[in-house]
Amino acid sequence: MNVKMSYSFKDIKKKTNDTTFVYTDLSYETSDGSWLNFETRLRRRGNYRLKNCYFPPIKFKAKKKKVAGTVFEGNKTLKIVMPCLMQKDNSDNVVKEYLAYKLYELISPYHFKTRLMTLALTEQRGSKVREHNVKAFFIEDDKQVAKRFDARVYKRNNHPLNHDPVESVRNALFMYMIGNTDFSQTYQHNMQIIFVGTSIIPLPFDFDMSGLVNSSYAVVSQIKGQDLGLSSVKERMYRGFVRDEAVFYQVRQEYIDLKPEIIKLLDDHAKYFDNPKEFSSAKEYILSCYNVLANKERFKKEIIDRARNE
Repeated sequence: MNVKMSYSFKDIKKKTNDTTFVYTDLSYETSDGSWLNFETRLRRRGNYRLKNCYFPPIKFKAKKKKVAGTVFEGNKTLKIVMPCLMQKDNSDNVVKEYLAYKLYELISPYHFKTRLMTLALTEQRGSKVREHNVKAFFIEDDKQVAKRFDARVYKRNNHPLNHDPVESVRNALFMYMIGNTDFSQTYQHNMQIIFVGTSIIPLPFDFDMSGLVNSSYAVVSQIKGQDLGLSSVKERMYRGFVRDEAVFYQVRQEYIDLKPEIIKLLDDHAKYFDNPKEFSSAKEYILSCYNVLANKERFKKEIIDRARNE
């Protein structure tokens, strides 16, 4: 979808917080080519990207009556993911991170819904303006995910061994597939927990530090100061916890069965890349995971035998 917004990056960074917002209009192109707009409130979010990126990460809120009858109906709060830096292929990095979310939609029913957009962004700089045209995407609020499953969001830390075994392995194997170590199921770092009935379900988000995205600013994670011994974000390491082997092999087979759908998903999004080489690299990286998944001995050695117990 095509979207237009205008605001001051400086105001977002300096004048907003959890309760203070900047007001602006969001305009989007409808299916018949006309444009609709509504008032929205923006605030800063995140930590690393807020401190290190040119484009501040934002969250928007809109009143229920403002989004009624629009494609945003039912979503009063959304995150917006944009490029980090002003550099070549910055939009392609956004598309790769968006693809990570779409991949997880295939892997687990418990996921954040997203929507890709081409964003015409007017940066207000005092009496001057600067125009940006970038790829970006919306991410639904965690409360909206919980609502879909008649669940509730859980904010307290909870040990991963208490999580639903199948969902926990699906989650951890996905992180392995995209080459992401910048998460913690224990401390809910880039991970939201929801209760579905009596089951504890992990929901992953924020994949810009992954090997799949391979952004220029990505570094190997050191959560709680733990050195993983990896020299590059493109190196994979399984960070899931010990489970019954039958669960590992069940999830492994799910991934193998999903391969044709994964390939189709990747190919369907090739058109959104500015640089075809970036698409080819992303596809090759994802499919290289099947060198381990398709080999039972390697799967046991690199996944099951490396599962953590603490």
